Amino acid sequence: MPKINVLVAGSTGYIGVQLIKLLVKHSNVNIKYLCGNTSVGKNISSYEKSLSSKKLPKIIRYNKELLKNIDLVFTALPNGEAQDISNDLLKHNILIDLAADFRLNKASNYLKWYKQKHRSVKNIKKSIYSLPEINGDKLKKFNIIGCPGCYPTSILLPLIPLVKKNLIKTDNVIIDSKSGYSGAGRGVHKKYKDKNLYESLSAYGVGFHRHNSEIQQEIENYTKKKFSFTFTPHLTPMFRGILSTIYLDLNKGVGIKNLENTLKSQYSKNRFVKILKTNSLLSTNDVINTNNCSIVICKTKYKNRVIILSVIDNLIKGGAGQAIQNMNIKYGFNETKGLI
Repeated sequence: MPKINVLVAGSTGYIGVQLIKLLVKHSNVNIKYLCGNTSVGKNISSYEKSLSSKKLPKIIRYNKELLKNIDLVFTALPNGEAQDISNDLLKHNILIDLAADFRLNKASNYLKWYKQKHRSVKNIKKSIYSLPEINGDKLKKFNIIGCPGCYPTSILLPLIPLVKKNLIKTDNVIIDSKSGYSGAGRGVHKKYKDKNLYESLSAYGVGFHRHNSEIQQEIENYTKKKFSFTFTPHLTPMFRGILSTIYLDLNKGVGIKNLENTLKSQYSKNRFVKILKTNSLLSTNDVINTNNCSIVICKTKYKNRVIILSVIDNLIKGGAGQAIQNMNIKYGFNETKGLI
């Protein structure tokens, strides 16, 4: 099978670098262009020493003429910039965005949560929000693919099957998530310069984190009931990983076994989602440097209440790995290619 020619825009951020580290191992991919703004003329090995032995192009500035020579664009850019690139796409181009530009299906919601007008409204309807294990079977029809956010990935994978089967109450779901600081991008070191980033825990975006919109939108695709939830993210003094703790009340007559069977049935054919034994203890260390999401259901002192723990690597399953998984599905490659 011939290789697909790929352009990575936003190649020097934490997600961009992780994406390149995975793509160089993929036998169906030729990295034709690496693009950046402040890094033009540099080698990617300046940002990641492990790539110094790989034959990769120097970083150049993006321009739409490059699209003639490539099949697929990955965008790992600040919010808004993938919209501009989407307006340049030629008929043969595929765009996979790792930021938030094609996650929300209404431009008004994008303005509300991201505080900027969407610059490619016409392309929203031509795009798909693709969480591979949930709706990856639909993405082949689309040329613009929006990858889920890191927190929503860890939250939606356990929640959607339970909501779909009407096993849990949807009126007061509590979600507490903790992430490594890489999730905040390279600018985090400057932003938290005087806040003891490497030895402290910080809550942020309390009540109004942007990922609220994405979680709400996707859950409402699977229930007619009102879905009310409270989501609080935290930044931790570790580089990578997410642990989401989800507090749920069960519907009448539903037990832990029903939840476990539903999740196992949903993901029985999926290589990357693992449902562990009830009451197992989970750590981000279990999934670091993998495209896996591990999920466990835990009992509480109340019969009708459970706690779900879900862990991912925010840079892989919550970012670059999921993007490659979507690419594999789109092009008909083995879904695990370049990821195991």
